[in-house]
Amino acid sequence: MKKILKYIRKADEDYHLIENGDTIAIGVSGGKDSMVLLKALHEYQKFDHKHFQILAIHLKMGFPNMDMSDIQAFCTTSSIPYHEEDVPIYEILTHYQKTDGRLDCSRCSNLKRGAIVNVAKEKHCNKIAFAHHGDDAVETFLLNAIYSGKVSTFQPKIHYEDNDITFIRPLIYVHEKDIIANVKANEIPIVESTCPQDGYSKREDMKKLLKQLYDTYPEAKNNLLNMLSNGTVQLWKKEK
Repeated sequence: MKKILKYIRKADEDYHLIENGDTIAIGVSGGKDSMVLLKALHEYQKFDHKHFQILAIHLKMGFPNMDMSDIQAFCTTSSIPYHEEDVPIYEILTHYQKTDGRLDCSRCSNLKRGAIVNVAKEKHCNKIAFAHHGDDAVETFLLNAIYSGKVSTFQPKIHYEDNDITFIRPLIYVHEKDIIANVKANEIPIVESTCPQDGYSKREDMKKLLKQLYDTYPEAKNNLLNMLSNGTVQLWKKEK
């Protein structure tokens, strides 16, 4: 956990993610990423230089056989406030299935984001922490480049004026392998997703593509992540 906390502190210092007096909602799906973020921010609260509150929020989206009892018990034992909210996202998704029968991942993402903003505001949180990590950022970069022709990825911090709430991503410098190691080392409970498309998406394709790249060029793993913030990217500029 020390390594995770070191990277969280670096991200916090680089992008001013957490300020004294914040009340931060943490979106908890039960997966490894969100559970490590929850555990890490709970530990980060103990640092003398930060004074903030956290609230674990789980959206009960209607996917079958999701049992969050171990997560609830973990939060109770750790004295972490925990809240569940029923939202009919799965029901909505089944009404908008694609022609091949698959659920619309983009629609799901938008619905989840809107739902957690509503709950966070109701609970008087001024920030929402998502568990996207460094590998997610590189995957998003490739997805945008390949499918949208854009050189972009998600931001470490972004404020939405219409909702007056800020999204933060404290794990942006963390690699997925470190998250997996921390789940095992700290015996953090996780709940496997019951989404029928879990593991079958364009993002999974990017994971496989990057693994092939890293197997051949190991140095690319850190270099691609560093690329997102080193300020040396040169893009074409059309003459007027």
